[in-house]
Amino acid sequence: MQGPLSSLKVLDFSTLLPGPFASLLLADMGAEVLRVESPSRMDLVRVLPPHDGGVSASHAYLNRNKRSIALDLKKPEAVELVKQLVAEYDIVLEQFRPGVMDKLGVGYEALKAINPRLIYVSITGYGQSGPYKDRAGHDINYLALAGLASYTGRRETGPLPLGIQAADIAGGSLHGVIGLLAAVIQRQATGQGQQVDISMTDCAFSLHGMAGAGYLAAGVEPEMENQALNGGSFYDYYRTRDGRWLSVGSLEPQFMQQFCQALGRPELAARGLSQKPEDQRALKREIEIEIEKRDFAEWNQVFAALDACVEPMLKLSEALEHPQLKARQLITEVPRDGQAAQRQIACPIKFSAGLPEPRHIGAALGAHSDEVLAELGYAPERIAELKAARVVV
Repeated sequence: MQGPLSSLKVLDFSTLLPGPFASLLLADMGAEVLRVESPSRMDLVRVLPPHDGGVSASHAYLNRNKRSIALDLKKPEAVELVKQLVAEYDIVLEQFRPGVMDKLGVGYEALKAINPRLIYVSITGYGQSGPYKDRAGHDINYLALAGLASYTGRRETGPLPLGIQAADIAGGSLHGVIGLLAAVIQRQATGQGQQVDISMTDCAFSLHGMAGAGYLAAGVEPEMENQALNGGSFYDYYRTRDGRWLSVGSLEPQFMQQFCQALGRPELAARGLSQKPEDQRALKREIEIEIEKRDFAEWNQVFAALDACVEPMLKLSEALEHPQLKARQLITEVPRDGQAAQRQIACPIKFSAGLPEPRHIGAALGAHSDEVLAELGYAPERIAELKAARVVV
């Protein structure tokens, strides 16, 4: 089985999380992904704890199904190798600051001249233009500047650092894949490639969704706990007697009625429709009092039998064992040399025709250098010369 993207060949120059998560999705769906890595400037994910069998668990996951070639792009011979590869690998994914790839001689214009069908996806913090284009940043900075952090948190304690990297993944990785595949479809019609400019801040900004629409059209500024879905209504998390949490999303009247009936307070259901902040705060306090009367396990038993949009807040270890996630086969076994297979999160996208089985965990630096050079037609003697000169590792 090849997978729906088996016709795509991608040169991946990215490191850390945004680009590698994007190319992981592509590789899982069958694309051939070749990582082009620096032999002197290590991808920090390779050493990020925790480790399993001497390999970073994050690296093993993010870079599964990908091959690795280590090239010193400061050497002309390495740049020539990239240009040879671009004749066949006609999609490039990179996340350097604007201009870095140009300085190395492998920018969009240089490679486009070799292959006009080239699709060149650039994922950066702030994009290829604007006064911040050369500025450093991380996920928390992009969420802050995009305005998302301003209404994510509690009024009394302020914004919350999220448990996931929303701007990196939802902003950079997922939008990068969307842009890449859209460019592939257009290339099929026109025969021409193009550069795709992905700003993690831009894409995070687009996630404002309903709150953004409300401000732009009606001037309603979203703030902490003033929206129906950010803690400004009874739609929230509630602590049980033993210190665990339930998520309550019973927005529609039929769900609210079941929820309040389960609490033993059916009269509260009518108050769920109130738009007044003070009414919602009072309703939340009533719900807090009732939820705190029972333990987590008791409430789970109660709501498991109801269709009320109430679910337990699970730890990651518990989520792995939840029957819904197990039924969806979200954990996969990935082969690795000389050791037992490693458990990893599976590709979440389901196809009726299926996907190929995972081939291997993230590869060692330059693990496929000889193999890739041989495919380009290099003789063993020439490969040895390039390795001796540290052009390739």
